[in-house]
Amino acid sequence: MMNHTNNDSLLVVKNLVKHYGPTKAVDDVSFCIENKEIVTIIGRSGAGKSTIMRCINRLVTNDGGTILLDGVEITNDMNKKALLMARSKIGFIFQHFNLVSRLTVLQNVMHGRLGQISTLDGIMGRYPEEAKEKAYEILCGIGMEDQTYKRAGDLSGGQKQRVAIARALMQEPHLLLCDEPIASLDPVTSRTIMELIVDQAKQRGIACLINLHQVDAAKEYSTRILGMRAGKIVFDDSPEQLTAERIDDIYGTGGTALNAPAQMVTIHPSIVEPLMEKEVLSVGQ
Repeated sequence: MMNHTNNDSLLVVKNLVKHYGPTKAVDDVSFCIENKEIVTIIGRSGAGKSTIMRCINRLVTNDGGTILLDGVEITNDMNKKALLMARSKIGFIFQHFNLVSRLTVLQNVMHGRLGQISTLDGIMGRYPEEAKEKAYEILCGIGMEDQTYKRAGDLSGGQKQRVAIARALMQEPHLLLCDEPIASLDPVTSRTIMELIVDQAKQRGIACLINLHQVDAAKEYSTRILGMRAGKIVFDDSPEQLTAERIDDIYGTGGTALNAPAQMVTIHPSIVEPLMEKEVLSVGQ
């Protein structure tokens, strides 16, 4: 297993701990992510993958350990200004898209700039012309320009995820967190979305941390894979090193997880799910 504990890395997670009641969802986890690296996390439902992401973006608070982004520690007691600054560097793509259905595609994409305008302007939906031009440019780049003024609620699942990706890119983040971005999509659309995320990240020099249940997708698109079991990282290496034996160690399935249907393992712990809904717009704030 690789040793990724460089304090000069883009993201440094050291000895991270998170409890939900008596359950230790994340148990002394440490890893780093370098600039432009594409890292995926795999493991069974409840292994702690989503919880790690939400600790990084402060959707939930950790009970121990440290998280550093660009050399700055992200703490539980950060003031609002410091939290906004930290979140502005982190794009977040959710499994269930978290778009505002009644707003247009363009308006949803511009939400990625909420952290850069005043609260009043955000409430009123007043964005500078530069932001509108940037949002349209991103939509053109992902093949969604013909949907610019369509209501987000009228889009297909794949189109909604494209808009969610565009919203995250609108932040111009240093790190992109993708929490099961293809779990709700069919296989063909899933491939399209994964290719889009990776291609855009490479073009823009953005590092990615992607939570996946699809092991074959993790092997195809990652530069590095983290395997989690019961709140701990039990694998940290290149995709080439993820053998059937290592998959069995992560999942305890004799390697059959390689092509396991996504719908078998896409349910989050119920204690975490409401927090995602509560923080729909926090990715841009």
